[in-house]
Amino acid sequence: MLLTQHTIQTINADLVHKPTAISFSYPEKILQFGTGVLLRGLPDYFVHKANQQNLFQGRVLVVKSTASAVADAFEQQNSLYTLCIKGIEDGLEVAHYEINNAISRVLSANQHWEEILKSAENPDLEIVFSNTTEVGITMSDDNVNAMPPASFPGKLLAILHRRFVYFNGDTNKGLTIVPTELITENGSKLKSIITALAKLNELPDSFMDWLDTANDFCNTLVDRIVPGALPLTAYEKTCELLGYEDQLMIMAEPFRLWAIETLSERVNQRLSFALADSNVLLVPSIEKYKEIKLRLLNGTHTLSCALALLSGFNTVKEAMKNHAFHQFVSSLMRDEIGPAIVSETISVSDINDFSSKVIDRFANPHLEHKWESIALNYSSKMAMRNIPLLKKWYAKHHEAPQLFALGFAAYLYLLKSEQKDDHYIRVINGHTIELQDELAPKIYAAWANQDQIVHTLLSAIDLWGEDLTEFARFEETVKEKLQLIAEKGALKAVELSLTFDNKKV
Repeated sequence: MLLTQHTIQTINADLVHKPTAISFSYPEKILQFGTGVLLRGLPDYFVHKANQQNLFQGRVLVVKSTASAVADAFEQQNSLYTLCIKGIEDGLEVAHYEINNAISRVLSANQHWEEILKSAENPDLEIVFSNTTEVGITMSDDNVNAMPPASFPGKLLAILHRRFVYFNGDTNKGLTIVPTELITENGSKLKSIITALAKLNELPDSFMDWLDTANDFCNTLVDRIVPGALPLTAYEKTCELLGYEDQLMIMAEPFRLWAIETLSERVNQRLSFALADSNVLLVPSIEKYKEIKLRLLNGTHTLSCALALLSGFNTVKEAMKNHAFHQFVSSLMRDEIGPAIVSETISVSDINDFSSKVIDRFANPHLEHKWESIALNYSSKMAMRNIPLLKKWYAKHHEAPQLFALGFAAYLYLLKSEQKDDHYIRVINGHTIELQDELAPKIYAAWANQDQIVHTLLSAIDLWGEDLTEFARFEETVKEKLQLIAEKGALKAVELSLTFDNKKV
């Protein structure tokens, strides 16, 4: 049996949470660009949750730009899909299944552009969601009158202009645009492109004024791992458990965060779905949440990655089953990263709360997060995520961070590679890793003089933006950790470093 609006009546509500009958009748309040799993697993999840509590009372019209079997499945299933939430929450394993009916219909930009433009005339429309990948928010010479315009900004501009014309410039009929693309200041950047594109298309000054004053472009931060479709075996077991088939079924971790930057009461009123979940944050600035995520989640990944690979762990969940590694991750966040970033806006409570959630996320048994993937572009990640963190540490402390130094030493040791043609490889326990790192050639060359490897690389201002040997005892500590890894192995080095750290305390 395939999941549809007709068959949903026969589905066992004890196994899966079903949408309320009235929620199918809610008007389309949101225009969404993209059918991707992040949109369905995060923004559409929040909309659905609010609808089930009668808080938002609005559905989503989706615009897709590419032809795919997924789009056909939306039509076959009346846009219904099952969200399987699986993972660890507050230290306990959870599994929750929910049929989401936030999406009302899906239209193709290439086939239904006039109908999509017609949606701009809908008086109930208030919000735009997007996730068009990082390349989606880029400037072009798009023609706003094309059927359709080629780019996402071009399409959005055409819709805004149609709405401006239809409602005679009514300032109450602007839209709140909430992009989820993973770029810095995504809302501000999108607005600047839309404005430039409007000028390029010689749209009237009255429209330019309306664009600026009647519409809100919000910067956002999204954080939820949504792997997408379940592996075949897991999918078949889930279908058997729930009693129906679902071509659109996706999985997401329990953790979710959507921070939306706004000072506007108008935005707060329109985004009323935020009332349904405390993890939707409408805040004057999202900088605090960006910093916490970048340092505690991404920074911890980067400082743990080489140690995990050198210890023979393939996935994050596998590493977290090891007691010493689990303790390393926890201590790194609690004792070094946290104290480095605590500030007037970031409290110890913020750090402890997010750190505990990171532990849950890393330990999720349903996520196949491979360390080799995390190691892609390793050097640039280290420079962006962790060198600023090191500076923050030394602004408050006069001794080297032991666990940070261990993670950095492991990074250097992992990049002690062999050259084969134009490739740089690392063999660990018989397993070959091809290093996808822009600095692999430079670090390979530096390893030719092993006695000077730490000094050579730490003093390379062109790599880090400054001389890391100037930080008190950092060079000496990295040397000690590197020798420990080389002599005892990475996992033993972790155990010994934790013992040293505990004695010091």
